[in-house]
Formats: sequence, C-alpha cells, structure tokens
Amino acid sequence: MKQTSILFVCMGNICRSPMAEGVFTRKARAVGAELIIDSAGTHDYHIGEPPDQRAQHTMRQAGYDIASLRGRQVCQSDFEKFDYILAMDEANLQNLQKLAGEHANKVQLYLNYSNQFFGMSVPDPYYGGNQGFAQVLAMVEDAADGLLQKIKP
Repeated sequence: MKQTSILFVCMGNICRSPMAEGVFTRKARAVGAELIIDSAGTHDYHIGEPPDQRAQHTMRQAGYDIASLRGRQVCQSDFEKFDYILAMDEANLQNLQKLAGEHANKVQLYLNYSNQFFGMSVPDPYYGGNQGFAQVLAMVEDAADGLLQKIKP
C-alpha cells in the first residue's frame, strides 16, 4: 500500500513550511501514522539553508526540533510524488497551481484543515518579530490536527 505523502510549501522554505513540517511530523508519529512528509519553497532564495533562527527558537521552546531541515525549491516531480501539496498562503497557492498542471487537484491552502483559522493564509513572519513566529506555530499546529483527522489510516 502506498504511503500518503504531504508537502508543505511557503516562499523560501525557512519559516512557515519547515515549521509546518516539524509540527506535522511529530503529531503523525505520536498517532503512529507512517507518512512521507517534506517541505519546500516556491522560490530559490534559501536552498540548502537551515530554518530561520527565530523559527528554530520558537519551535524549540514548544518542544519541536527542526534544526536538521534544509531549504529546497519545489520541483516538477513533487507534483507526481505528493498526495497533498499544501500552500501556506494565497500567493504560493497561485504559484503552485500554475506549476501543477494535471495535478492541480492536489494543491490547496494548508489552513483549509484548520478549525480556528479555516481559509486563512499563514502570514509570513520573516520581516517581523518573534510574535509572528508564535502565531505561525499556533496556526500550523491547529491545521496539523485537522489534516491528521482527514488522513489518519
């Protein structure tokens, strides 16, 4: 049986999408779900770089470790490989839809799985302060619970 696969996507893959990947990976493991989980960015700004230090700090304080993750850019094969391609905001959703071709049905907003933040975008905390990263964490944790309920085997 094929493992369900999830790709979290933001712009540079150093803030929102690695935070979403870290949260979802831990929550999936906690319920024994064996999934393929990854993250990427729509732009090539931070390929090979670790997550933003503020993202790592916020995650570490909440008990998550994302230090080993490295930024990468979405590639065409991702649209074939992943069952769920989850954009953090409308701009990245539109970029992904343009690239997805016949796989456009796999692309959606991540917060569509959230109870508290349904249909919203996860704001980019990069140019703000630490509070923005805490807000991102709250949003991706809520959406992780909803997504897990949807795909739990």
